[in-house]
Amino acid sequence: MAELLSLQIDRLPTPIGELIVIADPDGKLRAIDWTDYEARMKQLLDRFCGKARYTLTQARDPGGLTSAMRRYFKGDIAVLRGLPVATNGTPFQTSIWRALRRIKDGTTISYAELAARIGKPKAVRAAGLANGQNPISIVVPCHRVIGSNGSLTGYGGGLSRKQWLLAHEGVSL
Repeated sequence: MAELLSLQIDRLPTPIGELIVIADPDGKLRAIDWTDYEARMKQLLDRFCGKARYTLTQARDPGGLTSAMRRYFKGDIAVLRGLPVATNGTPFQTSIWRALRRIKDGTTISYAELAARIGKPKAVRAAGLANGQNPISIVVPCHRVIGSNGSLTGYGGGLSRKQWLLAHEGVSL
């Protein structure tokens, strides 16, 4: 039987709700979500790590990630760029998540642009689905993707949080 993945969990109060931070033993970020969406986060962990294939242990500032997120919410937007992440997904999903990390701070792109950036311009809907399956929101900045007409579209944490995050990063809506 394979060994269980030991994950550490911490919580951080933010201006837009309590944030859950989950790291692996190497200090890599595995998941971030809002406490009001904790059940969804656990479903994603089950999907990407395997149901009953991991443990969650309370820890203070695992890998320094909680401190880094605190700096982000205090205005250090660039802190996100250097955070180590580890995601498990399909090759398509991971290509979308890598493309999300390359969106410049303070900017947005459309779902069509996201699909084009990975060389699959016709895969707009699939890019949107992969965007929605991102287990590391904010750091893998899925909130920076908007509709082609400039409208705010889905965000797992709710549109009001998406709007706040974009404004926090200097995006004028």
